[in-house]
Amino acid sequence: TQFVYLDIKDTGKGISKKNYKRVFQPGFTTKERGWGLGLSLCKRIVENYHQGKVFVKNSEVGKGTTFRIVLNK
Repeated sequence: TQFVYLDIKDTGKGISKKNYKRVFQPGFTTKERGWGLGLSLCKRIVENYHQGKVFVKNSEVGKGTTFRIVLNK
């Protein structure tokens, strides 16, 4: 099987390792405003509609985060 890898990188606050899985839970946010639904919706679309995976590839607090989406080709 062949795969397509899509990495999305930002230069935001970063995510501590203990929160790697929590960021995909509905309602999880570190911001004062916002509902914490963006990443949970992304995960649902990627996994349920495209049979792919999405996860935190790496993150450094204060530097940013890289998410990876893996899809079957």
